[in-house]
Amino acid sequence: MTKIKNAKILILATGGFEQSELEVPRDKLRNVARLVHVAAPKRRKDKKTITGWAKHDWGTPVEVDAELADVSLSFYDVLVLPGGQMNPDTLRQDPDAMKLIREFLESGKVVAAICHAPWLLIEANAVRGRKITSYSSIKTDLVNAGVDWVDDAVVSDQGIVTSRSPDDLEAFVAKIIEEVEEGVHKRLVLAA
Repeated sequence: MTKIKNAKILILATGGFEQSELEVPRDKLRNVARLVHVAAPKRRKDKKTITGWAKHDWGTPVEVDAELADVSLSFYDVLVLPGGQMNPDTLRQDPDAMKLIREFLESGKVVAAICHAPWLLIEANAVRGRKITSYSSIKTDLVNAGVDWVDDAVVSDQGIVTSRSPDDLEAFVAKIIEEVEEGVHKRLVLAA
């Protein structure tokens, strides 16, 4: 069992993430965890940031701590996946991102996805038979993937934490902390 003060948390994102869905968990978890890193695919040498989407326009750049190719499951205790429409849609087309997400899911470590990020859980074939929530516009996608979709602020099913929107960030972060302190979860993830 890992105490949150000892936890190493990875936030995986790329351009177009929902600004608050990355920044709020990052900042709140940095206040209680050992470390929180933001990783993104293929950082350019001249650009060490990714830019989010804030309401109806591009947000502010967020510093990236590591390139996806340089992170490993063994170093981190938790994977956080911010939403927004562009971010998860881009990541689910990235084989390296999906490999890391599947590794986290298969390991039983906490995986947290908010808003549209449960698309990544569908792509990883990790949702069938689970209770999940999400942004309402992807409800049908999740139901078609075999999910018991619920309209709650936050849902946890064997260490897979999901939440609906920026309005639910307080509950989302609190549930991540709770799940970390419960430890590794045994769960079945179907082969891709």
